[in-house]
Amino acid sequence: MQRGLTRVSNANMMNFSEKMSRFSWALFAPMCIVLALSIVVLYSAGHGSWQPFALSQLVKILFGLVVFFAVAFSNIKTWIKSAYLIYAIALITIILVTFVGHTGMGAQRWLNLGFIHIQPSEFIKIALVMALARYFAWMNSTELTQIKNYVMPLFLLLVPFGLIVMQPDLGTAISIGLITVGMFYIVGAPKKWFLIAFILGILAAPAVWFGGMHDYQRNRIITFINPEYDARGVGYQINQAKIAFGSGGIVGQGYMHGSQSQRSFLPEKQTDFIYTMLGEEFGFIGAFFLILVYSWIIILLFWCAKTCRNRFGQLMCFGFMLNFFIYYFINISMVLGLMPTVGVPLPLMSFGGSSLLSLMFGFGLAQNAHIHKDQQLSAKGS
Repeated sequence: MQRGLTRVSNANMMNFSEKMSRFSWALFAPMCIVLALSIVVLYSAGHGSWQPFALSQLVKILFGLVVFFAVAFSNIKTWIKSAYLIYAIALITIILVTFVGHTGMGAQRWLNLGFIHIQPSEFIKIALVMALARYFAWMNSTELTQIKNYVMPLFLLLVPFGLIVMQPDLGTAISIGLITVGMFYIVGAPKKWFLIAFILGILAAPAVWFGGMHDYQRNRIITFINPEYDARGVGYQINQAKIAFGSGGIVGQGYMHGSQSQRSFLPEKQTDFIYTMLGEEFGFIGAFFLILVYSWIIILLFWCAKTCRNRFGQLMCFGFMLNFFIYYFINISMVLGLMPTVGVPLPLMSFGGSSLLSLMFGFGLAQNAHIHKDQQLSAKGS
């Protein structure tokens, strides 16, 4: 596609009813299933009460749905034109966290706006996807093999990456790194670059271990290798998670009858370890059901990307697909003891507003790309 090419299709003139006819209910349905399941589990986390988790999360979901529909039915040109601006705003909020951020649970990750706390690192994931989609959308195959054209994307990654590591929030930093690598692969970066990057990463590992990690982060990795290491300290969380998940068996201990979660032996049961609570109360069947729904979402996002005829929408869908997959893959692997413990929420399930709203915004962008999948766009979004 040539730069600046503009070809107006019928999608340009779509009214609301036409947009509704193109709306993907198949993608909307599993999103709603997970959101409903989150309320069910958070109600149980509150020991059979809407407070303090379920009601608050329900309000956030309703607000998130407003954001979702507003984004889904807007003009896709809006997101092309504002992609870099949205990234800049997200980056500024991360910089603000460094200086005036609110500290909680040993990390400075939140901005206190008085009526709400937001975690800007959650929004940079979507903003980065949008910026990379905007940057790569109108490059030809020759440009995509030239290393100079990856300097700016690396800059877009490394600035927030460094700031997020300083918070410290290694889970989110790893996530945006994987998203960027995935986007490079999707656009067609030479395969040998990934091998070189992998080798350099291995060589840099000792320096990162001794000079770039906090003691608690090293202890988490040691605990992952040796689960009995500091079982009452840094290993307590993951050991309790394994006990809770294993006690669920095939069908679970029953709704609101989880022995570990209801007796408060399971830390962070409403946030990062909510999947463990689901497995304890609903068993393997409930836990596997959620994985099936997540897989359904991934397949549909992939389908939205493959059927989108404009490159910006296609890359946006692929990027959000990577984001969503990395979210749940890391979280589930973590709580099952297949990865070291990192602070990554379970998408659409964990209690909290920043992660939820960023994901609802991302789903809105995916729907927007699907609705406008036949629309040809120029580099200026005209």
